[in-house]
Amino acid sequence: MSAHKNGKELDLFITDLNGNLRGKRMPASALGKIMEEGIKLPRSVLGFDFWGDDVLENGLVFETGDSDGICMPVQAEPVPVTWSSTQRSQLMATMFNPDGSPFLADPRQVLSSVVKRFKALGLTPVVATELEFYLMDSESEEVQRPRPPVLVEGHGRRLAETDCYSIDDMDGLASFFSEVRATCELQGVPADTIISELGPGQFEINLNHVPDPMLAGDQAIMFKRLVRGIARKHNYSATFMAKPYADKSGNGFHVHFSLLNEQGENVFNNGGDEGTEVLLHAVGGLMQTMPDSMLAFAPHMNSYRRFMVGAHAPTCPNWGYENRTVAIRIPESPPVARRIEHRVAGADANPYLVLATILAGALYGIENKLMPPESVEGDGYAEDVDPELALPNKWDDATRLFSRSKVLQHYLGEEFIHVFTAAKRQEQRKLHAQISDIEYESYLGFL
Repeated sequence: MSAHKNGKELDLFITDLNGNLRGKRMPASALGKIMEEGIKLPRSVLGFDFWGDDVLENGLVFETGDSDGICMPVQAEPVPVTWSSTQRSQLMATMFNPDGSPFLADPRQVLSSVVKRFKALGLTPVVATELEFYLMDSESEEVQRPRPPVLVEGHGRRLAETDCYSIDDMDGLASFFSEVRATCELQGVPADTIISELGPGQFEINLNHVPDPMLAGDQAIMFKRLVRGIARKHNYSATFMAKPYADKSGNGFHVHFSLLNEQGENVFNNGGDEGTEVLLHAVGGLMQTMPDSMLAFAPHMNSYRRFMVGAHAPTCPNWGYENRTVAIRIPESPPVARRIEHRVAGADANPYLVLATILAGALYGIENKLMPPESVEGDGYAEDVDPELALPNKWDDATRLFSRSKVLQHYLGEEFIHVFTAAKRQEQRKLHAQISDIEYESYLGFL
């Protein structure tokens, strides 16, 4: 392994609770020492609010003397940062306490702890992710408003209208997508299908299944970073924001998973279309825990704009076979590939926390042999549901449910629940203290 294999500089980073990357940029010559010793960062970094401010209520700052954790690489060698104007590579890391124990407010360590519970049962989760994003005009970040991109390879046409599954749209952005796919190959991100989605400039790229949820989370994090970086290189802007356009489709983050036993057999497969009792128990657990889990699936104020009537996102816990209008879909497939698709999370969510929370819900159902209600046929969005069972559609409500959930505390850990909800409450106080443009436009001079 050459220290200078992928450039003169090296980024080493961890992923905080919001999915933002925190770390250090160092000379590539430091690689050997980094691989052996890692780097130190304050543990409080993982509990920052979205804007990178300390959250004093999480107990990680003054109470600990803002002590360091040890960030150790999770990759065997760096991968190239192809969109950088300088020669640079990157390494992902995860945080440990100084005594070598996992720091359980690290999202990756939270996911690892859930996977270990499956391993204790002789089960291995096999996971695939589907992430949607909007490609926008480069000026969108400057003016802080989304604007569809111009198809550079499409005679200068602006993508002003929805054109779902359009090949022409992708032809007009061929250079961008070619570099995305090439960089995915260089970084070991298993990119598969590219789809033009329901919004102008909205696309989805599917990542292939891997029998390692932590690796699936790593790949999703790397994918989001490379899409944003390559977009800027091509004079575009890319966003995984849940709802950048009020009247257009939001960005979802769908997760497919199955479970293998120690013989490598899919325990959801009974040879038929309906799946095994283990599959049904997993669905039952996912449905029971879904309202309490919403903060992991929708962690930001904007996230809840996806969950409105007619917005093509689930608003209640339901499930069905080959039905894209429900929260939990059992896709049509050969029995050996029987799996669950979880369709609730937004693309703005932290991939590690989405995977950890989904797997925790499934494990809860399996361990307690829960059974789901009847599957939904037809329009799951129109299903009449008890308001007390509906998914929370307000950020504050989701935070309250998440913080009080005994099931999530059991599977995800009390320390993580405390640190995460403290960050969300600080973010809520900051944003609720702001007066919006529409309030001034509506009320100033009229009231």
